[in-house]
Amino acid sequence: MHKVKFLLLFPLGLMMLSSVAADAQTSRKSVSAAEVNGTFRMNFTGKMRTSANEIKILALRGGKIRVAMDLVYPYTMQNGELMANMATLDHEALIEGDTAVYTGTGVGNCTITIKFVKLGTIKVMQNGTDAACGFGHNVSADGTYLKVSGKKPNFEDE
Repeated sequence: MHKVKFLLLFPLGLMMLSSVAADAQTSRKSVSAAEVNGTFRMNFTGKMRTSANEIKILALRGGKIRVAMDLVYPYTMQNGELMANMATLDHEALIEGDTAVYTGTGVGNCTITIKFVKLGTIKVMQNGTDAACGFGHNVSADGTYLKVSGKKPNFEDE
C-alpha cells in the first residue's frame, strides 16, 4: 500500500519541483534600458478589438523607472453604443532584476507589478481594486503587453 502511494505521489512531486525550478530560471538579474524603454500595448479582442491599454516606460537612474498608463474598460450600453471607463497613472516605480513594482499612494492598497518576461513582452499584475488604484470602474492594468515602439516615450507633462 505504501509503495503504491509512493509510486503515485513521486511523479507529482517531481513535476512540482521542475515547475518551481522553471519559474526560478525565468527571472533575470537585470534588464537593459533598451528593453525597458518604449511603449507597450495590450489590444482587446472580439467586439472591443479597436480598444487597447497602453503603458509607456522609461528607465531612470537609481533602480527606478517611470511608468505612464492609459487604461480602458470598454463595454456596450443597452442601446448598442460603445462606451469606456478610463484610467491614467503616471508615477515612478522601483525596479529590481526584471521586475518593477509600483505601490499606490491612494485611499486603498494598490500594487502593480511589471515583469519583463522576454524581449518585447511585459506581464502586468494588479493587486488591489480599481478604486484602490484610482482607476475607473472595472478598469484594470492586468495583462500581457507587447512592445509597439522602442523609442523614448513622450509623457504628457513634457
